[in-house]
Amino acid sequence: MELSTQIGPALSRQPKRLSVQQLDSFAAGRLSCSPMLFFRAISLLQFKNYTNRAFEFNEAVTGICGNNGQGKTNLLDALHYLCFTKSYFSRTDGHAVQEGQKGFRIEGRVSLNEKQEKAVCVLRETGKKEFSVNDQPYDKFSHHIGRYPCVIIAPDDAVLVTGGSEERRKFIDSLLSQADATYLQHLISYTKILQQRNSLLKSFAETGQRNFALLDVLDEQLLKPGQYIFEKRKDFLISFLPAVRHTYHEIAQQPEDLRLVYESQLLENNLAECLQASRQKDLYAARTTAGPHRDELEISLGAQPFKQIASQGQRKSLLFALKLTEMDVLKEEKGFPPLLLLDDVFEKLDESRISNLLQRVCRDNAGQVFITDTNEERLKKHLDDLAIAHQIITLR
Repeated sequence: MELSTQIGPALSRQPKRLSVQQLDSFAAGRLSCSPMLFFRAISLLQFKNYTNRAFEFNEAVTGICGNNGQGKTNLLDALHYLCFTKSYFSRTDGHAVQEGQKGFRIEGRVSLNEKQEKAVCVLRETGKKEFSVNDQPYDKFSHHIGRYPCVIIAPDDAVLVTGGSEERRKFIDSLLSQADATYLQHLISYTKILQQRNSLLKSFAETGQRNFALLDVLDEQLLKPGQYIFEKRKDFLISFLPAVRHTYHEIAQQPEDLRLVYESQLLENNLAECLQASRQKDLYAARTTAGPHRDELEISLGAQPFKQIASQGQRKSLLFALKLTEMDVLKEEKGFPPLLLLDDVFEKLDESRISNLLQRVCRDNAGQVFITDTNEERLKKHLDDLAIAHQIITLR
């Protein structure tokens, strides 16, 4: 069963917005005050290629320039740590530790709604990670998600368009988790119970012994978080998918038959019915084959799969459309623009597309933006041409 961009009316939201005067001031490049979320400084100790380094940020737009290998992406990743308590580029925290060392420390000074905060992430030599805001440690890191909303666009994000369904689910989950703390908690619960159910099914296959009473208990525990996840995704995508399509057409500047379709087993039956109907299949496969973890966002151009026929330019345009729409959603939900991190996004873009992208994310957007580029002169020229107040950090 599928949910296309054509089904249902847009969600009726009551977004919280900046005043017209603030937006006009930002758009005109006359920054009379900082964005409502503003990273003022960051210090790095034994983090990736940084032994002990500090940076201060005094403009809403910061360019980070230098040759490859100087640490441009690493600086963005440190900012990502302060927003999500984890790396965007590494699966484990250990990969973020400087070679030869056994831990790291990241400290940021942040202005949030005109209040000053100190966010600190520490990885101890023991491998234990700690995260605190204003010296108050979190007992659960998930409670921090959404405090500093953030959108990042990086070269490897192409997998969002060309990869499997898991990549697109992760994208939607990350967006909704920043906007809705309840969604994140249900997602954590669902993932944990799903792992337990899959382990049980695997043990059935390995031992030949089947405890159906325990399987029934796990099925029952999956229902509440699983159904919440599905309902939230369904309602959200009714308005999100048409917005992505609209933004894609703005970027492409020509009509294209882009189709975005949400597919889920739960559009036809509830989760309890899906689990019951798939039980024999689950026993044979030794894993759970039904549920929101199997949802997909299908993308096509006309009747053809997008990733098979789309050009590099079309793929990049769709990636930008997804991320820029994510930025707009978070701005509505939070009442202020998220932090935007752009890592080497100008590759294979012509000068006009670079200018259009900077116009959208730096002038039309009222938030703080960090941009990495190997070509400092190019970046500075584009920002100057658009009359965007900016700061350039040159790494050597």
